[in-house]
Amino acid sequence: MKQIFMALALLCGVTLTACAQKQKTQPMTHDAKILVAYFSATGTTAEAAAKLARVTGGELFAVTPRQAYTAADLDWHDKQSRSSVEMNDEKARPALKTKKTDVAAYDVVFIGYPIWWGVAPRIINTFIESHDLKGKTLVPFATSGGSGIGPSVKALKAAYPSLQWTEGRLLNRASESDIRTWVEKLGCLR
Repeated sequence: MKQIFMALALLCGVTLTACAQKQKTQPMTHDAKILVAYFSATGTTAEAAAKLARVTGGELFAVTPRQAYTAADLDWHDKQSRSSVEMNDEKARPALKTKKTDVAAYDVVFIGYPIWWGVAPRIINTFIESHDLKGKTLVPFATSGGSGIGPSVKALKAAYPSLQWTEGRLLNRASESDIRTWVEKLGCLR
């Protein structure tokens, strides 16, 4: 009987230690400095990003292509449209109009995008590869006409495994209250 109690005590100790270690690695704090970086081709993701910035107190940064997308560029029915060509080339990296030069000041970077072909647009890869995001907590968010966010987050994690990703969320028609609830669960509200 004594051995059973010792085994249970040991098991509880190991479990508590593992939980404590997991809590120590929780990357977000209530006083984290937050950047809300987003790409928006039609304004939908920009609207979600603005709500997110208001809720978190984060700074907004528009990931803007050097060459703006036209309606023809965004015609996903046309296999020769700019967006179709980019999305069919995993190595495509559309040029940025401007780079956020001071990402070192941020602890948490929300990265927002519309879902194209089930994943983030290639300009999100350009943004990630153009900035030193090591040591930052990256939180993807997206808008979509019909796709879930899961495959796009999985693709980002696979493409950039050395970065610290959290689970993402679709913010289609999300209210500020909905966003606040999500962000509180993440633990990065001020």
